[in-house]
Amino acid sequence: MSIEEIDVDGLAARMEDGAVLVDVREPTEIAQVRVSGVLPIPLGDLPGRAGEIPDTDTVYVICRSGARSARACEHLNAKGRRAVNVAGGILAWIDSGRPTETGD
Repeated sequence: MSIEEIDVDGLAARMEDGAVLVDVREPTEIAQVRVSGVLPIPLGDLPGRAGEIPDTDTVYVICRSGARSARACEHLNAKGRRAVNVAGGILAWIDSGRPTETGD
């Protein structure tokens, strides 16, 4: 199964329009640095917490570099959701110079 991807430029544009972004990293990673407004659901918790994701046409999924979020997208797509992986993850977001948040 091929996973649809979006680069951080495309994601930033969609975030301005209110897109849902799920961060599947662990809480300690999210506390260190994150995109503003993410919905934090660690990958291991996703099967039991997928119902917390708002019912939108598309959900975007991010992790550190794109591997965990790709697995999350596979899971969500198999459940009938349109999930799009953020290519390069938070590292690409940071490298692009876009703003981030830190802390709990």
